[in-house]
Amino acid sequence: MQKRFEARGTGLRSFQVASRDELAARVGEADVVVVSGLWNNALLEQASKLRFVQSISAGVDQYGQDAFRAKGVRLASAQGVNANAVSEHAMALILAAARLLPQARDNQAKHHWRPMIGEIAQREDELGGKTLLVVGLGRIGGRLARLAKAFGMRVVGLRRDPAAGAEGADEVHAIASLRDWLPQADVVALTCPLTPETTGLIGSDALAAMKPTARLVNVARGKVVDEPALIAALREGRIAGAALDVTVEEPLPEASPLWDLPNVFITPHSAGETQRYEDNVIDILLENLERLQRGETQLRNQIV
Repeated sequence: MQKRFEARGTGLRSFQVASRDELAARVGEADVVVVSGLWNNALLEQASKLRFVQSISAGVDQYGQDAFRAKGVRLASAQGVNANAVSEHAMALILAAARLLPQARDNQAKHHWRPMIGEIAQREDELGGKTLLVVGLGRIGGRLARLAKAFGMRVVGLRRDPAAGAEGADEVHAIASLRDWLPQADVVALTCPLTPETTGLIGSDALAAMKPTARLVNVARGKVVDEPALIAALREGRIAGAALDVTVEEPLPEASPLWDLPNVFITPHSAGETQRYEDNVIDILLENLERLQRGETQLRNQIV
């Protein structure tokens, strides 16, 4: 992050720390802190010059918002910083499942040239004309909808407030109508935040409502899915497969059945990883610094 910030040539003095102890020792020097996992709310008492914290992460659970308000320190998140990466990863998972790419990679490792498949249902498939159900039509879900439309898919989006817009989907409905749309979907993509309402959203009832030929793609959070119910549905062939970037416990335990199920494709919560991550955060940081310098009260991704 430090090197990428210096490359912008802002003229602003900056330094980088690599541990909690080093941050605690030097936080008193900083007017602005760009941080995520190293943050501790006790630092507010030591940071006499601090005026603004730019979170590197979209999540802000680690920040005591009331304490920030009491100290007059502003806080902004990095929400949306990896929307492109996550939506592209979700599209890649959808394509990988349709084109049987994990199986092809496995065959390559075994030096096996797979012959043409006579059984139609076992072949690679096309996405055009298929229905994608996007559960959570925010920045990530909306961009996924637009990507899927480029492949000729019909896209139905679900969001808490349908009046907020279709974001590129063919139509948008309330998340409460999930059960109505599951039987129509060829792919169900989860891009929603983890909330009390979405925890366990995809359970045994939801899985039973899906087509036997449908696939589940999860780039949201592991707890949006009832994992034992998903494992049972996959084992019994009640859905065709799942592509998972997130699981309930991470790293995924070695004993998890998900590792060895032939109809599961797993990536290690890497959807948000991108070579542009630091630059995307710095874009938000510099915009917020400019707003603060102009005396504006509203920040981009403002929390406090």
